[in-house]
Amino acid sequence: MAAACALGALAAWPAVAQVAPSAAEAANYQGLHAAARQGDVPRIAKLAAARADLNARDSNGRTPLHVAAFARQRDAIRALAQAGANLNLLDNDRYDAVTIASVADDEDTLRLLLSLGASAAQTTSRYDGTALIAAAHLGHDGVVRQLIAAGAPLDHVNNLHWTAVIESIVLGDGGPRHRATLRALVDAGASLRLADRQGRTPLQLAQARGYTEMAELLERAGAR
Repeated sequence: MAAACALGALAAWPAVAQVAPSAAEAANYQGLHAAARQGDVPRIAKLAAARADLNARDSNGRTPLHVAAFARQRDAIRALAQAGANLNLLDNDRYDAVTIASVADDEDTLRLLLSLGASAAQTTSRYDGTALIAAAHLGHDGVVRQLIAAGAPLDHVNNLHWTAVIESIVLGDGGPRHRATLRALVDAGASLRLADRQGRTPLQLAQARGYTEMAELLERAGAR
């Protein structure tokens, strides 16, 4: 029963766990938060030169960088980074810009953040997870490959006792993108032995869900 409740809660997680600025919040933004939301690079440069707080927080702990990531304002992200903004801060929901972009399947923003030095290795979210686990959950295979290349921890175990490999199975649909996600993790050397809290391995989980192609992939990789 507990496992079923956890699965039910997480099925809706991506839609509710990250809180983007509402229209009302955005309308009330001033200074760097407003400039980041609007992608106003000259305004960012002017405020930075006037020593505005580059890491100021809104009511949900979002910095201008978080706001720019939610809004996909990549020029603003670059301007904030060049001015010295911290790329790795967490908002009140414990998300960083990398995880925001990863959950949004925003490969271009993620690529920029990683090129600017943002970390792919942080522990984020209420589940003590990572951007990689979040992306694997959602089947964002391109994001997963970027994060792997950037050194994301392959075998991080969140507080539900799930890894990225396990989440690609138990929270996926067994479809092409989740299979591609699992393949990327397998090819990168992610552990296929780490089990869930009930001791079930990734192979057993795939078999139990009838995900034949995932199970075959795991068996070819030596999973038991």
